[in-house]
Amino acid sequence: MPLYKTIKPNLFTTIFVWKIEESFDDLILGIELTDSSKDRLLSMKSELHQRGFLSVRHLLKTAGYVDADLYYNGNGKPHLKDGKHISITHSFTFSAIIISDVEVGIDIEKNREKIKIIQHKFVNFERWFISEEDDYIEQLTVIWGGKESLYKIYPHGGLTFKNDIDIESFKMKDGKTKGHIRTYDWNKFYEIGFEQLNGFTLVYALDTLKND
Repeated sequence: MPLYKTIKPNLFTTIFVWKIEESFDDLILGIELTDSSKDRLLSMKSELHQRGFLSVRHLLKTAGYVDADLYYNGNGKPHLKDGKHISITHSFTFSAIIISDVEVGIDIEKNREKIKIIQHKFVNFERWFISEEDDYIEQLTVIWGGKESLYKIYPHGGLTFKNDIDIESFKMKDGKTKGHIRTYDWNKFYEIGFEQLNGFTLVYALDTLKND
């Protein structure tokens, strides 16, 4: 399947979403991988992960990049050689990338009941506004995805979802809120956007410093 969806949160940010329905053999066609990417692909034990990895390379191609344009720093954070900011995610049958002039993070998660069981690990003050009467699983997944997106933005690693990252109050119909990273060397707010995709929750975070 070709590109599933394109989202433009603002003039300088684009999100590309792929629905992974192709086989490994189909996905690898037309994609030129660097030696390090080939090694990484071959080291993956799950074909699901391999297909996710390859679908991301198709998204890069759609955005006008090749695999060699992408590199990772010591903390595993992806970068583009032209200086644009990028974040990457994939989960089961979806993958997505976000490319922007500002710091960005993205996450996609399958909506699953088990998030109720682990909410104590990442929900802090958010417990005061989430409601079991308003798509409870989806709310929790937005909070998790928002914190994951902000974690990807923070350059040094080591944040805890429960104590260092907050998500402000929202309703599912809003499709947006704000997030806050607050730790000893960082105190910044970010725009958070989210939407539902066939049983999955897509969440992304954007630096608020640049406005269109």
